[in-house]
Order: sequence, then C-alpha cells, then structure tokens
Amino acid sequence: MFTVVCVYSNNKALNDYLLKSLEGQNTKFQLVLIDNIEGRFKSAAQAYNYGAAEASGKYIMFVHQDVDLCSASWLSDTETILDSIGKFGAAGVAGMSETGRKLKDRGRNIILNHEDHSPWKFGHPIEKPEKVQTNDECLLIVPGTVFDVLKFDEDACDNWHLYVVDYCLSCKKLGYDVYVLPKSIYHRSTGPWHNRSRIRILLSLGALPETYYRTLYKLIKKHKLDYRHIYTSNGEWNTYQPVYIQRILVLVKAGFELAIQNIREMFKK
Repeated sequence: MFTVVCVYSNNKALNDYLLKSLEGQNTKFQLVLIDNIEGRFKSAAQAYNYGAAEASGKYIMFVHQDVDLCSASWLSDTETILDSIGKFGAAGVAGMSETGRKLKDRGRNIILNHEDHSPWKFGHPIEKPEKVQTNDECLLIVPGTVFDVLKFDEDACDNWHLYVVDYCLSCKKLGYDVYVLPKSIYHRSTGPWHNRSRIRILLSLGALPETYYRTLYKLIKKHKLDYRHIYTSNGEWNTYQPVYIQRILVLVKAGFELAIQNIREMFKK
C-alpha cells in the first residue's frame, strides 16, 4: 500500500490535478496532505519529514500538487513494479543517469509536461526500471523501511530545491539503488527558463533561483568525496569546480548553442 504525501500551497492545483487523479485509483492508499498556503513550512524537507511521520504504507510517495497520475491503476501497477525490483532506496518518474556525454543524454523519463500534455522533450524514454544517480522532485517513492533510516536533510536543503537529489545521493552512499520507473504522469511544469528574459537570466548568472545555487553549494560540499559529478534535471555539476564558475560556463554554452541555432535558421530561409 502507498502513503501519498503532498505539501500544497494552491488548493485549485491540488484539486484539479493530484486529488482528481487519486479519486479513481483502484487500490487503497493513505493520503497525507500538508497545508502550506500560509507558509508554515520553510522547506520541502521539513514539510515532508513532518508528513511522513504519519505514514503507514509500505511505500511513501512524495508528490507535487500539480501532478496527474493519468491512470486509475497507477498506484497498483507501480506497486507491482516496485515489488519486482527488490532492494532499493528511492524511485521516481524522471531521473538522471550517469551514462551519457551530455545532460540531455542522461535524462530518463516518459512523463508529460505543459498544457498540451506533450511528452517532455528531454532525455530518453524508458520501457523498464532503470538505475539512475538522481530523480526529479516532482515525484519520489521511498520504501517505509528506508525512510525509517534516512530522512530528508533539513539543514542542507533548507528551501524548496534539490532535496530529492540529495536524498538519492545519500541513498546510494548507504548501498541502496535509485531507479526511474517507466510510469507516465502529467506534471504541470514550464521549467526554469519559462517567462524569464535573457537579460535577467544573464544578470543573475542562470535561470534558477539563487536559493537553488546556495543549496547546490552545500550539496557539493556534502557529497564531494563520493561523487565527481552531480547530475540533476536542471544541470550537471562538477564537485571540484566553484559553483559560480560553472554557472558562467553554462551561460556561455547556452549562448553559443543559441547563436548556432539562429545561424542555421537564417540559412534555411
């Protein structure tokens, strides 16, 4: 059985997506909702640790409010897959493999994104569970027995970023495998580059909030001895290079790729 844990800040999003998709599930589950409309919790790690204290299910699923499970048998089908894997520490629906030359080559998922429910054009679709380094924050499943041993790190992840990345890295250090599952969801997400001007992205040294980079710095310090690179859905990071230099290099690379794209489009006309 699943315990579904969700911290929400928007009632409409919660009702239109997650709760609507949970109503038709063909199996029993425990639902733990954490109201953060008034900002009671300052971080996802804090909120999820609080909510998971009530969990009684075999598997605990930490999921965003704007996720639609897309199938009435999603929970039961996923439980069957998880039972067949054996020992694991964490599983998600969008993960980053350590295999591949470029960031986009490491992505593993079959999730849907954006208003038209189009496939997420990033990485490679999968047909069976695959081991990865980290998972995306939109949905994470942890066996209850593993969560008894390892909680979210409220000190390193004191905001709303990278708490799942940290959890996956910590799981692997304890000897647990991390998986991405061939399970489709719809996530109402536009990504960090949406509605941000190029000038604003340039001046802030990246498309992500400054709190993301502050947490990234702490994770690099925490995991440096165990990982040469940390792969996330928003970037890959070398644990032996200063974060601010890597932010500049990411912008330079993105600018170069954009220039090449514009030149190609000019020649097509």
